[in-house]
Amino acid sequence: MFWLLWGDFFFQLMESLPALIPLQLRWEGASDTTIGWINSLPALTGFFLYPIAGVQSDRHRGRLGRRRPFLLWCTAPVVLGLVLLGAAKPAGKLLHDVFVRFGSTDLTAAGCTIAWIALCVAIFVIFNAYVVQVFSCLVVDVIPQKVLGTYYGLYRAVGALGNLVFNRWILGWGETHTFHVYFLVGLLYAVAFYLIVWRVKEGAYPPPPPRNEANLGWRMIPVYFRECFSQRLHLNYYLINFCFWGAGVPLSFLVFFATRAGQPDYAPTLGLTLDQFGEIKGWTYLITIPIYFLSGPVIDRFGALRLSVAGLIMTSLSYFCGYWFVQGATSLQIWWCVNQCVMAVHLVAICTVATLVLPRDKFGQFVSANVAFGFVSIGILHPLVGWILESVRDYRYIYLLCGGFSGLASVACLLLKMHWEKLAREAAVAGADGTATAPKPG
Repeated sequence: MFWLLWGDFFFQLMESLPALIPLQLRWEGASDTTIGWINSLPALTGFFLYPIAGVQSDRHRGRLGRRRPFLLWCTAPVVLGLVLLGAAKPAGKLLHDVFVRFGSTDLTAAGCTIAWIALCVAIFVIFNAYVVQVFSCLVVDVIPQKVLGTYYGLYRAVGALGNLVFNRWILGWGETHTFHVYFLVGLLYAVAFYLIVWRVKEGAYPPPPPRNEANLGWRMIPVYFRECFSQRLHLNYYLINFCFWGAGVPLSFLVFFATRAGQPDYAPTLGLTLDQFGEIKGWTYLITIPIYFLSGPVIDRFGALRLSVAGLIMTSLSYFCGYWFVQGATSLQIWWCVNQCVMAVHLVAICTVATLVLPRDKFGQFVSANVAFGFVSIGILHPLVGWILESVRDYRYIYLLCGGFSGLASVACLLLKMHWEKLAREAAVAGADGTATAPKPG
């Protein structure tokens, strides 16, 4: 548990780095729609790679287990992608000079930099898809079910601490020391994950299902879809994340509403510096840490689904309040902290919900199906949100978009809770007849 939490701190530090990508694109003059399309690359890539990563790690057996080999081989390419992103500005200029030398005068240095960023994002997300998928499955493989709620509370708290460190003390350096920020965070992340590979030992696994013509190559695709998308319980769970992940898409543009990076012909922004924005965002993570610590034991005692529904409803309301009441730095900090506190309840609870409703023997496969659902939402909404913001020319509408999708997620979670309780009642009746054992209500 210690080494997984240690790795999570630096993992969240690394996962905070993509917050710089919209800024890097805006500094080169990219439009909101262009930023949206490039931000959709992780979703479009992950949609195809997460199912492959989940199935491959479920079936793999080796000296290091079934999860750690993927962490071992994919960490280095992730770091390489980050370092290349950090070097985007000089690399774009160098690329432009090469094209000019060969007689091309149509391209600009800014355009070459934007293309370089898009290419590096693709390299990063291809290998990070394996890391994210396998790391989440490793947790379920090595942490006992009875303390998973407590672990996920600690996991979210440590992750919030990593986000706090990045936004409070690192983000402000992103504009003037871009390469140094990417390089340092990438190096720390690599050390942490190689320590996980070394120190975390996986247990014994039963042998994977025998390979046959039905589960090889392209013939595996209909089997995958039949297993993952044939049960209403699983589809209900996927729908929660489809809507909730969609609610997070407009937030990638919040930095433009808060800082001076907004477009000149848009509605006025709050006019903060990047350092001030990072400090405010850092506070939103700091204040959630005690909530993450408290949520784990509460979920273990009272049930994850109940708290997930409550957290989503309050999250939606907090976004709508942000639309009406955020007028400056102080109100932004207040309502963002409120939003993150109530969201923290859902984030811890939904991790435990996954272990309740998804089969353990094919957990990676079903997690990949859930993530693919979420990536569809992100892939569609990033360019769509960029287009909407270009149309309304007011970044304040971010809050309405986030609130609407969070509200849909709360409805989906309530439907899952009702369906789960119905299954529990049916299993209880069958158990009374000696034919089944009732699942524990969530």
